[in-house]
Amino acid sequence: MSATFVERVEAPSAVSAWEPYPSVYEINTWVWLTDLSREYGTIINLASVPAPEWDAIAAYGFDSVWFMGVWERSPVGIAIANQNKGLLDDFRRALPDFRPEDNVGSPYCVKRYVVDEHLGGPEGLAIARQELAKRGMKLILDFVPNHVAPDHPWVAEHPEYFIRGNAEDARNDPSSYLGLSGTVYACGRDPYFPAWPDVLQLNAFEPGLRRAVIETILSIAQQCDGIRCDMAMLFLNSIFEGTWGGRARLRPSMEYWVDVISAIKSKHPGFLFIAEAYWDLEWELQQRGFDFCYDKKLYDRLERSNAEDIRLHLCADIAYQGKLLRFIENHDEPRAAAAFSTARQRAAALTMATLPGMKLFHEGQFEGRKVRPPVFMGRRPDEPVDEDVHRFYGTLLEAVNRKAFREGQWNLCERSGWPDNASFQNLLAWSWVDHDERYLIVVNLSDCPVQTLVQVRWADAGRNNWQLIDLFSGAIYERDGDEMLSSGLYVELAPWNYHFFQCLRMPATHLDSRRH
Repeated sequence: MSATFVERVEAPSAVSAWEPYPSVYEINTWVWLTDLSREYGTIINLASVPAPEWDAIAAYGFDSVWFMGVWERSPVGIAIANQNKGLLDDFRRALPDFRPEDNVGSPYCVKRYVVDEHLGGPEGLAIARQELAKRGMKLILDFVPNHVAPDHPWVAEHPEYFIRGNAEDARNDPSSYLGLSGTVYACGRDPYFPAWPDVLQLNAFEPGLRRAVIETILSIAQQCDGIRCDMAMLFLNSIFEGTWGGRARLRPSMEYWVDVISAIKSKHPGFLFIAEAYWDLEWELQQRGFDFCYDKKLYDRLERSNAEDIRLHLCADIAYQGKLLRFIENHDEPRAAAAFSTARQRAAALTMATLPGMKLFHEGQFEGRKVRPPVFMGRRPDEPVDEDVHRFYGTLLEAVNRKAFREGQWNLCERSGWPDNASFQNLLAWSWVDHDERYLIVVNLSDCPVQTLVQVRWADAGRNNWQLIDLFSGAIYERDGDEMLSSGLYVELAPWNYHFFQCLRMPATHLDSRRH
């Protein structure tokens, strides 16, 4: 990995508190270490990652790294997956030379919340966390509330933690129920899809489970700075009751997440909770204590909707938007280079990266990888680096690696057109202000050219001239602040094109010379 991005110097001591709008870099840990081992010609785990690799990650300017999939994986889960024809077909599509040993197990079929020895064990993770902290980055890990592997210790020690069935359930619906040592367990599920055959369903209404989960996350909190909670909305009381009805205990008065998050934050106030969230339940999860929730709606609209739909989404209150996690790819979604055309990917990436909230980037995204390996796989195919994509992300990450985008004030700008030209509806614009540091982002989110007037509502914009420096093209424009306030800033953009302006107030002496 080449450290070609802007350097960021941080004190080598303890990492500071979370920024209001941080960034996170997701790494598929097993696959990443496999690639490094092959590149360096020796076995590499989290304890032995060469310093240049940590330096390269730090050079991107991220606030945190999410090591996806560090916990012990289940041999039982691997055996079940190896009998699943659909999964095996997926493995071979992603990796034509797939071998059975490439299936290392799902990271969401957790045997124990102990770092897998193949990855370096707990000591390896501690060393990796120290290396990240020395470079000013925090660490995020996974937590899976909904289910565990069939060989997780709780199965034998605490069967009461699980949703259970009976022999009739196992006979009538063998794909949804699994018999173990005389007890029938429900397989984990999302109510809109078939059950997952390799995991057992936990009971969100069981008080003993809640206590055990709090103890588990307290242990995890000793090892990292935050967790991403898989399918977090499944454990909202109303959702869980609707899914499992009479098979669970009576619905408790206290929400699961309120119980859990409040207990953790009472001991670790700065510990971050991220919710994988769908079904328009992001606001509810925020109210239950989550610091950030997935913004799948933005992803879907960037991929297949229009600018006006995106604008309406961005009209939500800033208190809500500021707690959304924005992305255009992750381990569950197709690679951006495969899902978007090249031009549309750039417009989508620039949009995502310059909105309020947490921003997630995925290892391989900057190189233009197109193959998304199933999470079961410990190896991925070789792919050439797309140098144009790599250069684009280098410029983008350098541009957003500024204080204004982490803690400044964001505002969506109004735009207007003319009676015979409604193309302005295909364009979006917003600004960031942090004292004298100002940026204006203008994006054409369509395959048509646009012309518009962008209203820049900075109260002190008038009686000044402004220099607008496009951080991508290098072009420099001078504009009158009074005109920007009144009629607006004229913008014309080709399909999927954009401006990323740094806005500088021009010196008074220069203004005086221009006005005479």
